[in-house]
Amino acid sequence: MKTTGIVRKLDELGRITLPIELRRTLGVSDKDALEISVEDDKIILNKYEPACIFTGEKDDLVEFYGKKISKKSVIELAKTVGLTASDL
Repeated sequence: MKTTGIVRKLDELGRITLPIELRRTLGVSDKDALEISVEDDKIILNKYEPACIFTGEKDDLVEFYGKKISKKSVIELAKTVGLTASDL
């Protein structure tokens, strides 16, 4: 992990401001969603990209009840219950 030498304090609501240089470098714009995760004693921010809830694939997604599912997963689910393309 590379350090930038930039230090920011949390405000009273626990927020920080990401410096513009970092946002430009990482391609993060206003209103972009960030995924927050923890690894050991580190907080990790990643630009959020929707992925299939079953496989993690990020291409060819459809939305189903507010969840992202790859078309490949839909086909596999249909096969699991015995459906074919002609049944649909």
